[in-house]
Amino acid sequence: MTAIEGYPDYMLESIKLVEKKRESNLSNPVKPMSMKAREDILSKYHPDYMEGTKRKLRVGIDKGTILYNGLVDLLEAKPVIDPKDIDLSKIDYDVDLLIIGGGGAGTVAALFAYESGVPKDKILIITKLRHGDANSIMAQGGIQAADRPEDNPALHYLDIYGGGHFTNKTELAKALALDAPGIIKWHEELGVMYDRLDDGEFLELSGGGTSRNRMHSAKDYTGMEIMRNIRDHSRNLEIPVLEFCPVAELLMDDKGQVAGGIAFNLETFEYYVIRAKATLLATGGSGRLHLSNYPTTNHYGATGDGLIMAYHVGANLLDLDTIQIHPTGDAYPEPLVGILSTEKIRGLGAIPLNKNGDPFVFPLEPRDVESASFIRECKDGRGIVTPTGMPGVWLDTPMIDIIHGEGTIETNLAGEVRKFKRFGINITKHPILVYPTLHYQNGGVEINEKTETRLPGLFAAGEVTGGVHGKNRLMGNSLLDYNVFGRRAGIYAAKYVKKAKIGKLTLKHLDKYNEMLKKEKITPTKTAPIILPEYRGEMAISRALDVF
Repeated sequence: MTAIEGYPDYMLESIKLVEKKRESNLSNPVKPMSMKAREDILSKYHPDYMEGTKRKLRVGIDKGTILYNGLVDLLEAKPVIDPKDIDLSKIDYDVDLLIIGGGGAGTVAALFAYESGVPKDKILIITKLRHGDANSIMAQGGIQAADRPEDNPALHYLDIYGGGHFTNKTELAKALALDAPGIIKWHEELGVMYDRLDDGEFLELSGGGTSRNRMHSAKDYTGMEIMRNIRDHSRNLEIPVLEFCPVAELLMDDKGQVAGGIAFNLETFEYYVIRAKATLLATGGSGRLHLSNYPTTNHYGATGDGLIMAYHVGANLLDLDTIQIHPTGDAYPEPLVGILSTEKIRGLGAIPLNKNGDPFVFPLEPRDVESASFIRECKDGRGIVTPTGMPGVWLDTPMIDIIHGEGTIETNLAGEVRKFKRFGINITKHPILVYPTLHYQNGGVEINEKTETRLPGLFAAGEVTGGVHGKNRLMGNSLLDYNVFGRRAGIYAAKYVKKAKIGKLTLKHLDKYNEMLKKEKITPTKTAPIILPEYRGEMAISRALDVF
């Protein structure tokens, strides 16, 4: 082996140890941890337990709640809009349903709202980037659904609940599991091309923390394949979409209802007043805040806007004292740092190894436990450090072809093969270097099983919400989440608008929020929501270095 194969010489020396021990590692797998061992490693190595990463929120309905610092910074910031600058007498868009966010949850909600009787010209999807520019389209590994004779939704529910450390809202976890098989059938009707066995049955793999193989996938492009179909369906129906227009604040009326939003056109720098009988938050997550200084898998627009807007009107938040650090973010080469290498790689049999070629954790522990194990290995000096100082451990991808037969990697992980090939790394021959990366917002705006928030007229679905996954999400439940609750949001919002009557529009809640900041003697140094990452225009580098 030479450095021309994509790795520097000192890494290749470590890879020789991996290859030497591969046969032994395959025949002597690491066993899953006990619950006590899991809790122990989480308490010592997961960022949720680190000192200095979180603090108490000093304002609003959740005052006193402990959240990650980056979120508290935005929740204690001054609202970006000054009510004096907005003329509410001029209505630019008047709709029944305003959907804020053009990713998976928003698009699914639009489809089911239309099917439930809301005229398409009375639905408006509004998004800060292009329709589909979202984490939804970037998801790789798969979507869970208990649809085989040896599985059932009750087992899926138990996996969801246990994976969330038994903190999930039970009615939401129940809805997620029960609705899953129907979602897969709907996808089949739309034309989603899930992987199948020779006999035509679904190919279903395992995921971390699951008791059954129920992961449906489309190679490692699952999110793209699902989003392609639902977005095409929305476009064929000609449901209106307004692109490059982030909503900066929600509107209320004099009856205490949420009644639309104020959008800002990124191209013309105009504000739009949008009145709506029902408003759906589908703004996604907050990975681009780089909480705890981690790199992230998230798309450019994931800046937590929905959390901030919802909190300004009085919605409450859940489980934002936790974040999901995905164990297998790319650690080398530098241009790929933080980008996801799908959990499907471990589901197919690849084993995590330290620099000595030794396995140190069961490959399919729940994501938080797996991540903590990776962090421990690096902190204890058994990881590889890249030329730029990024820590990592090996994920032995060649094992997959050894286990399942030559060609399995190229067939099932086409995206991963292509990604690394650009940098001279052949993942069918050599392992890849990985380190945990910020992946998912476990918590968010609290909803019920109808996707209603505590504010009349405000619904929420997808990653912006809290309660579905508790303190930790399992693989394959994010794509499921946005489909299940996007569908429910569309159906229940359609019912709501039939009786809703909007009063006089107001932004007085922003004045009240500023007064709360003043009362708590908080002097904001920034405004929120921030819409785009604060480092725009700069190069995003290996942010995990601050943690390591």
